[in-house]
Amino acid sequence: MRKSQPKKIPLAPDPKFNDKLVSRFVNNLMWEGKKSGAFIIFYDSLDKVAKITGEDGYEVWKRALTNITPGVEVRSRRIGGATFQIPSEVRPDRKISLSIKWMIRYSRERNGRSMADKLANEIVAASKGEGASFKKKEDTHRMAEANKAFAHFKV
Repeated sequence: MRKSQPKKIPLAPDPKFNDKLVSRFVNNLMWEGKKSGAFIIFYDSLDKVAKITGEDGYEVWKRALTNITPGVEVRSRRIGGATFQIPSEVRPDRKISLSIKWMIRYSRERNGRSMADKLANEIVAASKGEGASFKKKEDTHRMAEANKAFAHFKV
């Protein structure tokens, strides 16, 4: 690359928990620049999680995120005319991004009345090691395991 990587803009922590990870999650949850709406959805879902589980919603959410964080993934690489799926470790920053995106994506696909309900149900499921986002992580790991023979092609 000719130019250097641009500097990362530091994220401001959220007002309630003073956590940058929450801000990052809300930024991914946000649609059409409506950040206050995204914060309302997130905090409502944490309240619903607390009602469902009887534990602190914030702690359950953190546990759910760690449960669906992938360790390895497969990357496509073309060698000789054939395309191989090569397993590789996931960078720490990308691990968090993937887990956040998966949780939001699969909560949007769930059945439920409001987004807060759907997100709360996905958080509870992921914290127990169930749900679509947890299944996505398992599938990713299984794919990497199946293609372990091509690990020597690493980039």
